[in-house]
Amino acid sequence: MNGTLNKVMLIGHLGDDVKMHYFDGGNCIGRFPLATNEIYINKTTNEKITSTEWHNLVVRNKAAEICEKYLSKGDKIYVEGRIKSRQWQSEEGVTKYTTEIQVTEFTFLTTKKDTELNKNASGVPDSIKSSSFDQQNDSQSDDGMPF
Repeated sequence: MNGTLNKVMLIGHLGDDVKMHYFDGGNCIGRFPLATNEIYINKTTNEKITSTEWHNLVVRNKAAEICEKYLSKGDKIYVEGRIKSRQWQSEEGVTKYTTEIQVTEFTFLTTKKDTELNKNASGVPDSIKSSSFDQQNDSQSDDGMPF
């Protein structure tokens, strides 16, 4: 072990539907914003304050396809992943920076597709609600299983 750790755990709500991008060779990524809230009381005004933090989540390949199929804006999800910062050039030639969460595991907590159906006949299979993905190697597995 190299003595460092890069692990993030979040529970929040999707701020938008999953946006997919497909690459040559069959790989794909899905991106979506996740909102987490911190609620506290302002001691001077005794007012309840909600502070929202937005996180840019990235899922790859099979995980991305599952998230696109079952998740939509407003759904609550638990994710684990790694923080990754990157930079790129905008169309105007300006260097842009972003910080993303590279998702390695997720659990669907509440989905609109779930609540629209009977609780007994959920639209999301239990085997998919909680999944773990090896982001580097999931495209090498061709057994047809999403995990």
